[in-house]
Amino acid sequence: MSFIKEEEEKTNDYIFQKDATTKSTTMFVAIVLVVLIIGVIISGFYFEWF
Repeated sequence: MSFIKEEEEKTNDYIFQKDATTKSTTMFVAIVLVVLIIGVIISGFYFEWF
């Protein structure tokens, strides 16, 4: 099974497709994860857990 579908491939057996929706969704999820991690670190320093 392929992980990313290339545009020239004819198979339906893939997880991600190289298109604008997949790229924008991936960037959104990555940004949200980074913001959450930064929030946890900042709250850890604020409440003196670290």
